[in-house]
Amino acid sequence: MTLVRDAIGQWVYPIHRLDRGTSGVLLFALDSGTARLLGEQFAAHGIEKRYLALVRGVPAEEQWIDHPIPRAEDGPRVPARTHVRRLFNAGRYSFVEARPESGRLHQVRRHLKHISHPIIGDVRYGKGEHNRLFRTEHGLHRIALHAAELCFTHPASGERLKLEAPLPPDLRGPLEHWGLPQVWNS
Repeated sequence: MTLVRDAIGQWVYPIHRLDRGTSGVLLFALDSGTARLLGEQFAAHGIEKRYLALVRGVPAEEQWIDHPIPRAEDGPRVPARTHVRRLFNAGRYSFVEARPESGRLHQVRRHLKHISHPIIGDVRYGKGEHNRLFRTEHGLHRIALHAAELCFTHPASGERLKLEAPLPPDLRGPLEHWGLPQVWNS
């Protein structure tokens, strides 16, 4: 938040957050009223999120994960659904798109672990041996999770907006190694 504030020279209001190490789109408002309205869209599931992740194993080509998880650490489990689509696989690993319907704590990470396909680099829900392999062979030193896209309605204009973030070089590396340099645009 401080980096954004300093870069644009004014106070910003975070609308949501990303887990540490996750790259991608992060939404800020320039005033508290807009922040409140965007927060209400998040709470009402009016903001569509698209994540890309490198996972262990080969999940089904397309599936819904409907598995309750806590809203907050140690809280009661509440309904949570994520749509997952496999974009490609290379041996023991796959690249997937995840679209969570709700916004629970570590939802994408927990749901992928729930179906036995944890995200590479995830020290909490993943596997150390696979994380080490990607650190050594591909220089990937973080969780392989990227918030690729956010779609929402602008509170003032009513226009539907789509914000996208390109896949960063550290996540493109393994894909390019496997000869799949454009799979993340699928």
